[in-house]
Amino acid sequence: MTRIFGKVTLSLLLTSLLAAFLPLTFLALTTLAPPRNNQGIIASGRATLLKFSSYEELRTFLNRSWSSSRKVIITSKDPFLAQRVSTYSEATMHTAFDVGYSKTNVQVEGVDEADIVKTDGRCIYLALGERVLIVRAYPPEDAYVTSEIRLNGTILGLFISNGSLVVISINDHIYYAKIEEEEGYREYRKVWSIGPQTSVLVYDVEDSEAPNLIRNVTLSGVYFNSRMIGDYVYVLASSPAYLVNSEPILPEILDGTRIMRVDPAQIYYSNSSDFYNAFTVIAAINIRDPNETIAYETFLFGYASCIYVSLNNIYVAVPKYFESPSTEIHRIRIEGGKITYEASGVVPGTVLNQFSMDEYNGYFRIATMANQEIMAGDLRDQAMITVGTNVYVLNMSLTVIGKLEGLAPGEHMYSARFMGDRCYLVTFKKVDPLFVVSLEDPSNPRVLGKLKIPGYSNYLHPYNERHLIGIGKWTVEDEEGDFAWYQGVKIALFDVSDVEHPKERDSFVIGDRGTESPVLYDHKALLFNRDLDLLAIPVLVAEIDESKYPDGVPPYIYGDYVWQGLYVFNITESSIVLRGRITHISDQEEFLKSGYWFYSEYSIKRALYIDSILYTISNKMIKMNDLVSLEEIGTINLL
Repeated sequence: MTRIFGKVTLSLLLTSLLAAFLPLTFLALTTLAPPRNNQGIIASGRATLLKFSSYEELRTFLNRSWSSSRKVIITSKDPFLAQRVSTYSEATMHTAFDVGYSKTNVQVEGVDEADIVKTDGRCIYLALGERVLIVRAYPPEDAYVTSEIRLNGTILGLFISNGSLVVISINDHIYYAKIEEEEGYREYRKVWSIGPQTSVLVYDVEDSEAPNLIRNVTLSGVYFNSRMIGDYVYVLASSPAYLVNSEPILPEILDGTRIMRVDPAQIYYSNSSDFYNAFTVIAAINIRDPNETIAYETFLFGYASCIYVSLNNIYVAVPKYFESPSTEIHRIRIEGGKITYEASGVVPGTVLNQFSMDEYNGYFRIATMANQEIMAGDLRDQAMITVGTNVYVLNMSLTVIGKLEGLAPGEHMYSARFMGDRCYLVTFKKVDPLFVVSLEDPSNPRVLGKLKIPGYSNYLHPYNERHLIGIGKWTVEDEEGDFAWYQGVKIALFDVSDVEHPKERDSFVIGDRGTESPVLYDHKALLFNRDLDLLAIPVLVAEIDESKYPDGVPPYIYGDYVWQGLYVFNITESSIVLRGRITHISDQEEFLKSGYWFYSEYSIKRALYIDSILYTISNKMIKMNDLVSLEEIGTINLL
């Protein structure tokens, strides 16, 4: 079993969040026991989604699992007050700018991903809790906060395109209910939220001082993910499959004052067993034309773990743990405002994140970890061992046509990246094997070469066709145990031009054990531009006072936090060179005493550039520096 001592992984965090959420959902949601029939059975790498024929069939399907002794009867609920939206003028067009500017670091060119900071080369749009700040950022001598948008929900992401700002937030919607016990005891009280709601607001921000709401959309459920392609934002929201008074609560979409209730006969469902089920709604929202009807499809399956989106397809990965861990994959075709479910498949193992999936030349590729539970007599240990990393190639029907299984048994997969007809994988236990996998023949994936070095990469980023950037941790092998101790943040430059003998051209290690960067778990925090030889990442630096350890520093010792800010590098095909550092924290001693570290309001979260100006963004400040010299130009204090 992989052991990186002291490491709090993202999967552990997600598990903790799920553990906190499930007790609420299980008040009305129990394990689904699907009807036994010969339809929709997963076999030989194939899966099929079915459709309910009626509301009664849906109700029967869900009630098979209803075993709670408590029934919930809705008596009243707070009405949703739809905001009035103004008429959108087709004559309003976004002004074009001649200056170059950076965009959000995304997986697929042309498929934008929501983030907390966006720019259009003129303004910076910043999500801060329940408000959005619009900052006129360029030219820097005229920079100021132009306006603020306040919402009644937590803002999770933004999009900006041609003068349209999309704000995605989540809002709790509380229902009032009567609880009826089987023994006859009754009480009235306000109970849990039947389901949070995902809000999608579209603003015309051509006049940055007067943002104008042009579309207000609300989806039942928790925001899961989104993408923007052209004039359409595709939003996914999930809600538990609740039964209230033995009746299913169906998702709804509110577009302005128009309510669209999901038709049970149009719901796709998976007929494979799982521990829990949820409705997932995928909606296509035109951000330029608020009068275009929202297209959507609704699915009933387990909670999705992640998505991959190409220019034409959304792939939803749904982990299944009922028996041997596996992943269902569902392909939904998107064409502007048209959404069409087309295929499903299944592969062994579970995916790490969105970079574990890819579409290329008519094939879908996916890397998974095959895990096995540890058994101890009659008691089942909670731990899982990784029995190998797998790569599968599927056709557009999502049938497996090629596979490579059992790579690096006993090692955990830390990152994956598909680039053209190759796949790069990083697994880790004591050293970092970087695998180069050929997918040139889709029916016969094979390992071309591998490189073993200290450390591991949480995130892999293409530099060009011959080079790859890895961002992760430096490690030190334990002298006695079969594990390693992670240390500072490591940036590595890999040369994969000789595929059979990949090399590490250069590397740079920041800080000691305890040093962290948001790039390790959020790729959107990376600023990279190959043409500018630019790579920049926010870092919280921990350093060890070696004078306290005259006999040598043990590898398990954490450093003390000493600095937070942006590291800026020059990166080429052969080297990584530190150019300088930028911080928003003027009093480092007070910063260290606060104990908040990464949670400081002055911790840099994102960096971007417009023309020759580098902008760093925290909750309290935007600082402007010369992109080449890093000399400070000015600051913008945020409201």
